[in-house]
Order: sequence, then C-alpha cells, then structure tokens
Amino acid sequence: MELKVLLDEKKINVILNRLCCQLIERHGDFSNTVLVGLQPRGTFLLDQLADLLENYGIKSLKTAKLDTTFFRDDFRRSELPLNANSTEMDIKIEDKDIVFVDDVLFTGRSIRSALTAIDSYGRPKSIELLVLIDRRFSRHLPIQPDYLGAQIDALQGDKVKVIWSKDVSKNIIYLEKKNE
Repeated sequence: MELKVLLDEKKINVILNRLCCQLIERHGDFSNTVLVGLQPRGTFLLDQLADLLENYGIKSLKTAKLDTTFFRDDFRRSELPLNANSTEMDIKIEDKDIVFVDDVLFTGRSIRSALTAIDSYGRPKSIELLVLIDRRFSRHLPIQPDYLGAQIDALQGDKVKVIWSKDVSKNIIYLEKKNE
C-alpha cells in the first residue's frame, strides 16, 4: 500500500477553524443547536470542534454522540460479532437544529442510518451534515454535506485514513492507495 498525505496538522487546523466560523455564522449562540458526533470516528471530530467553538466564545454548546451500528442496512451481513459503541444522548432534541458530525463521507450509508437512529430520540426541527472529508465519487445514496472540510477523489479500494490525537499537532489525514 502506498500512503499519500492529504492534509497535515496545519491544513486540518485551518479547516476546523473555518468549519467553526461557518457553524457560528449559521447557528449564532447555538441556543437551539445540538452537534451530534457519529460513533466512532465522528466523535473525535466533534470533540475538537467543541473545543474550538468554546475558544470562539460559545459557552452553551450542546453535544451528543450517536451510535448507528444497529440501524445500518448491512449490520447482519458481518461474519464477526458487532462491537457497538455507546450512544450519549442526554439532550432533548425535539424541535432542535441538529448537526451530524462525521469524519469521512463515503457511500452515505452511515448518514442514512443516523437519520433513522435520531428518530428514536425525537423529531428535530432540522438536520444538517458536517464532514471533514467528502469522497464525492463513492456515493451510493443522494447525500451531500452542508459543511465540508475538503473534497477528494479516490479510486474504489483506496482508503482515507484520519488519525486523531489529543495533541492536535499530530492530526493527519492520508490516502492509502491500493497497489495494482
């Protein structure tokens, strides 16, 4: 496998700050907004966005973490037992503006399952999607992000790897290219 760096820590930091500014522009003080990180990978992005938004002066930010494992259309097809993550939905979402947060938008199936799963917790006023990376030519469903970090073109079989660290200077995103 060949590795190609897509985004280093400096570019990721610029993108995260831009995404925060876009969220603030649309949601103001976040009084009616809940950011929902999709387990497992979207929660790392959620945590970093929440820290940055706090630095921007957003003090009343409401966050949640949603596990969509058993809402996926392919969860019964696995040979191995599923390892579900825990949902942390301690917030009322009825009539709230929800922003799903995920690291990579690939086929759109995770987002479809999140749309199904969120219904178990109430009826939001609106739902938006924030993703760090959009693999635009891989979509199986007609799902597009409202907030986008970067868009990449990758061949089928290539993998986008997002490496998160508590030390943000070690965050990196690379493309693992399939050798032919």
